[in-house]
Amino acid sequence: MGTEQAPIEAPASRRPTGRRTYASTARRALARISGFLATLTERPVSLYAAAVLRIGYGLLYLGFLLREFPYRDEIWGPGSAWTPELAKQLFDQTGWASLLTLSESRAYFELCYVLALVVATLFMLGWRTRAVSVLFAVMVASFHARSIFMTDGGDNLILLMALYLVFTACGRRWSLDARRARLRALRAAPSPAGQGAAAPAGLVGVAGVAGLVGLVGLVAQLRDARTVLTAVMHNCAMFVIAAQVCFLYGSAGLFKVQGGTWGNGTALHYVLNLDLFRPWPALSLLADEHAVLLAVVGYLTVLIQVAFPFVLFGRLKYPVLTLLFGMHLGIAVMLGLPLFSGAMIVADAVFLPDRFFRSLARLWRRAARRTGIWQPEPRQGPDAVAVPPQAQPGRLATRT
Repeated sequence: MGTEQAPIEAPASRRPTGRRTYASTARRALARISGFLATLTERPVSLYAAAVLRIGYGLLYLGFLLREFPYRDEIWGPGSAWTPELAKQLFDQTGWASLLTLSESRAYFELCYVLALVVATLFMLGWRTRAVSVLFAVMVASFHARSIFMTDGGDNLILLMALYLVFTACGRRWSLDARRARLRALRAAPSPAGQGAAAPAGLVGVAGVAGLVGLVGLVAQLRDARTVLTAVMHNCAMFVIAAQVCFLYGSAGLFKVQGGTWGNGTALHYVLNLDLFRPWPALSLLADEHAVLLAVVGYLTVLIQVAFPFVLFGRLKYPVLTLLFGMHLGIAVMLGLPLFSGAMIVADAVFLPDRFFRSLARLWRRAARRTGIWQPEPRQGPDAVAVPPQAQPGRLATRT
């Protein structure tokens, strides 16, 4: 018909631009992926948390070996009821191995025990951490496998963490290695008198210069590849540690949900009345008198464990970690499981950022300086040969 009008089309600028939306979404996704890869390959993350894991597990295992020192022969030695022959038969089925079964000599066992004490101490202090971390993992696995029926959850977690820490740069902070690297950097600082004498002209030919430049370039490439490999291994290992802790808490909470005693709030009542978990019977009886409080604590425990993997990326992480810290302290005191509680408390440190540990270090230095326990090393003096040159001493004095 003549009166019909053509439909009015929207301007091109107002039309839906699906391609633009998809392109912007793809660009954001690529930017996030590139940022993640840069973080993964450029620098190790959570170095202070890794140092806390190293110190914590080294100290825990050292204390564990010292505590069991009077009973070492009955647990791992030639006098153990679980003889080396039985252990080797089990190894044939499980694929485990242990240094302690290589010989049945008592002198060999005592040497291995002393070596384990030394390795745990060096690992805790961070001396030659790359090599010592491997020795620490071997020692923990050897003692764990030698008498595997004497272990509990704390031993299993320490073994897993010892294996994971081999791949981390856990000696970069709060270690003897870090102190040695810092002192080496101070000694390598250029002298104020000059940068060193130049090579005499004519002694190095053109071919020698080209070869030297190529060698320097090769060394630089190898150093860059080593840096990237170290960062990737460290970051992946820290991610695996965090995932392991999340799996532990999540599986423990889901397992409790399936139990009838946790559902009706009587689980802690039964635990407190087991002789195996009553280091302080009077304290257990006192706590058992508050049935409502025990039920509330049981429900709160299940809730925290199930919710833990879902609160790691928000501010709820800190109060949840605080509640978990209190829960593990209660387990250590009420149930007599200090090794398990200590292992879990140390593992929780992987979720704390480096700024948290740096602030703790500043507070400790400030408190130690006020009480006179610790004083900063002098920066100038006749014996300070490792002090780098100071271009602006006035500004440095105002800073210190």
